[in-house]
Amino acid sequence: MTRIEHAPKPTSNPAEHASAAPETDPAPTAEPQQEQPEPILLDTPRDGVPEVITTVPGLQRAARAIAAGNGPVAVDAERASGFRYGQRAFLIQLRRAGAGSWLIDPVPFTNLDEIQEAIGEEIWILHAASQDLPCLRELGMSPARLFDTELAARIAGLPRVGLGPAVESLLGLRLAKEHSAADWSTRPLPEPWLRYAALDVEVLDELRIELINLLEADGKLEYAEQEFEAVRTAPPALPRVDPWRRTSGLHQIRDRRTLAAVRALWETRESLAQTRDVAPGRLIPDSSLVVAAKAMPKSVPALLKTPGFHGRSAAKDAPKWLRALQDAAATEDLPPNQVPSNSPPPPKVWADKDPVAAARLATARARVARVAESLNIPTENLLTPDTLRRLCWSPPEEIDLDTVSETLRSLGARRWQVELVGPLLTVALLDPEELAER
Repeated sequence: MTRIEHAPKPTSNPAEHASAAPETDPAPTAEPQQEQPEPILLDTPRDGVPEVITTVPGLQRAARAIAAGNGPVAVDAERASGFRYGQRAFLIQLRRAGAGSWLIDPVPFTNLDEIQEAIGEEIWILHAASQDLPCLRELGMSPARLFDTELAARIAGLPRVGLGPAVESLLGLRLAKEHSAADWSTRPLPEPWLRYAALDVEVLDELRIELINLLEADGKLEYAEQEFEAVRTAPPALPRVDPWRRTSGLHQIRDRRTLAAVRALWETRESLAQTRDVAPGRLIPDSSLVVAAKAMPKSVPALLKTPGFHGRSAAKDAPKWLRALQDAAATEDLPPNQVPSNSPPPPKVWADKDPVAAARLATARARVARVAESLNIPTENLLTPDTLRRLCWSPPEEIDLDTVSETLRSLGARRWQVELVGPLLTVALLDPEELAER
């Protein structure tokens, strides 16, 4: 793994490209507690709002500029979750020292290979990279090296790790976030949205530098780098088994015939949503699928009286919904109430099912939490709850440091995590009850 080099703190003041704010006198040094100055509103990109690239010549121009720049490249993507089907990107933002900021509309292009080539082996800076990497990879963009400012903020122990709070805490700037849930498939994109989008990559490199300083001071930069690499190299998520089972409110249903009705309605909605390129929930909400599956209406008027099945769209598609219900009523392929799982049962039932495993988990949780607190790292970042539960429910047959460490690695724990929690978990597994009493 290539180590992320420490970069010197920029000499420019980020407030130079922020909205003007009245100066305040510094607090007296004799005061034990000083009031934090109000963050400076960052509402205008330092170079103005870039034009949106929509043509091949424009894309080539952007690629040349980015290739000629220097240092890491700040990257962001805007999707239209809740509006369009799927999670594809509708705007790509990039910024690099010496190249400025660029906004690219990916819709007119088959891929963004030219941008990928222009970035080359340079570090990408993203915030919460796991959210954006899938849609970027659909466009042929994938980092050779990664710095995730959200993950870095977690490992550094910041109390709030969203982009806005992190920028405010470390740079003294306030980012407006009012367009984060907008429909980014809108064309043309309004100028205020473009300004917001450009600002999202405006100070990512400065934020990276401040986070590196914090991580190095606490000896945690190597931890963060291993996390970045794990995110960068994570394989694509496997398709879900029975994705219809994620329908909200499904827990209310115990009858297999009703489950079949939910499945049929969900699959019909999915097909319609994909064809029309609209988020499924905008056609019919989950709650209405559950209500209709329970009621099993047999006519269009009865269906249209079901909460959520209203308006011209519902009336137009009523025959399709009724056909789905009829198919569910006639099918012999009834889904089971539950699907087999290799996951441990919910911890609340461990005491009844396996008291020793429950003791292992209680002991291990307490030990991991104490280490996380001493390092000022969220417990779930030191070791995921799922990994801890799996280890405690099904420990290796022969428990020692080597077997526990190997089990942790097989469950996805990184080297730094194994080194920190492997020894204490080994002891917890060997003698949980004694440790639980201490």
